[in-house]
Amino acid sequence: MSGTTTAAAGPRRRAPGADAHRWVVLVVLCASLLLVALDATVLHVAVPAVTEDLRPGAVELLWIVDVYPLVCAALLILFGTLGDRIGRRRVLLLGYALFGVASALAAFSATAGMLIAARALLGAGGAMIMPATLSILRQVFPDRRERALAIGVWSAVAAVGAAVGPLLGGFLLEHFWWGAVFLVNIPLMLVSLPVGRLLLPESRGGHDGPWDVTGALTAAAGLLGVVLGVQRLGGGEAVASPFTALPLVIGAGLLVLFVRRQRRLTHPLVDLRMFRRPAFSTSVGCIVLAMLALVGLELIAAQYLQLVLGLSPLETGLRLLPLTVAAMAAGLVGARMLRRFGPRRMVSCGFCLTAAAVLTLTVMGGTDDPPLLLTGFVLLGFGLETTLFGAYESMLSEAPADRAGGAAAIGETSYQLGAGIGIALLGSVMNAAYAPALRSVPGVPRGASDAAGHSLGEAYEVARRLGGPAGAALRRAARDSFVHGLHVTLLVSAGLLLLGALMALRLPRTMQCGEEPDGTAAGVPGPREARAASDRPRISA
Repeated sequence: MSGTTTAAAGPRRRAPGADAHRWVVLVVLCASLLLVALDATVLHVAVPAVTEDLRPGAVELLWIVDVYPLVCAALLILFGTLGDRIGRRRVLLLGYALFGVASALAAFSATAGMLIAARALLGAGGAMIMPATLSILRQVFPDRRERALAIGVWSAVAAVGAAVGPLLGGFLLEHFWWGAVFLVNIPLMLVSLPVGRLLLPESRGGHDGPWDVTGALTAAAGLLGVVLGVQRLGGGEAVASPFTALPLVIGAGLLVLFVRRQRRLTHPLVDLRMFRRPAFSTSVGCIVLAMLALVGLELIAAQYLQLVLGLSPLETGLRLLPLTVAAMAAGLVGARMLRRFGPRRMVSCGFCLTAAAVLTLTVMGGTDDPPLLLTGFVLLGFGLETTLFGAYESMLSEAPADRAGGAAAIGETSYQLGAGIGIALLGSVMNAAYAPALRSVPGVPRGASDAAGHSLGEAYEVARRLGGPAGAALRRAARDSFVHGLHVTLLVSAGLLLLGALMALRLPRTMQCGEEPDGTAAGVPGPREARAASDRPRISA
């Protein structure tokens, strides 16, 4: 934190059982996050079954997969700031209910359009749940040392959910129909609703003015346009395409209007003054840069393992499992590392470790090298989680307690935008390095070469249709060109990560626990919190 290190008043004496209550609340919040993280990836393995049953068109299939993260990213700020106004627990419980209803609709969808609508509702429910979990965590753990440990557990659960999603989906598909991947949400929601209502404390920011509905809708529409445009770029669409350029331009324009409006309002929806704090703005930038540099690599790595090395989807998942295990380990020891090394060294070293992992993976070639992949993925998972943990903890601790919902929404939006931009940027680098070598393969017609330049999977299909020496030559050329493109992409990613290491030098040197960003002692409610104290049960005395 950027505040002083002056020791504040001694910590409050907690009521008997308060410690246990807080950790039970953490379990409930982690269960919420696990649900959202699972749903982001569980559908991936079910796409072939959905395609066979519902017969969606190419555009409909794209929307079935993309509408969930698209809607979720667009609505994060809206629901995060709404929770600050009407109560974070209330928004979280509404998110639970919406998530359960949308899951049932998705499971029994009879048409592609119905499934798209249900996935959009799931995205809205996820947008209610994600910032609420972080902001309630900020409220329940006022002491920064304990909060760092809680965030470590929270982030480890997120890593587990992302990894378990495809494995759970595959298991359900082997025994049931594709709708079962959504039905698994319903019993979890039926348990989470009453447990959350009973155990979670209500909290809200001490806002005096009205909620800026116009600003909330402007931010949602702007983020929707930007994320949609970025996703189309990541899918290989040209920048000049009206379906790509128009959403980007309109979305960026709406976001500019949103920022200008917030600066004029006496009671803004998002307090942009938080970005004046170096620790807050730097943390947000580090989250964006970390995801920008790495998320595209996950997709490319999956293609490399399956299409170049010839591994099955299950074998691919097992090869990537060490990355998740390392990320979980980093989350669990993150609090201790943060106390020992401080945010600056932790985030900067995390970036450097991740860059080293990426550079290690440039040795990958056309043949399988399990020890190399294991080393690279372990370093990658540990370094990435170390970076994101330090950045999230610094961002959340720097934000005033009454703005926790908005701050959490900004962090999650940064994560989503960084991921989308990363797919577009690294995908473009990959395509630029991959396609040129396929234009002059002996015996391959120009049209076939152009089609093969779209992706490695399409190149294999073209090679199969061609057959003979020309098909074999195209297959070898595509494989070698993909490996070359992977190396170039890894080098670009390493450069972005090293840039992030330099950016992290603006973070505080030490983890300071003496004062909150609004000047109050850590764990002691400030003036705006005191006004809202009657609205929530006390968890400590």
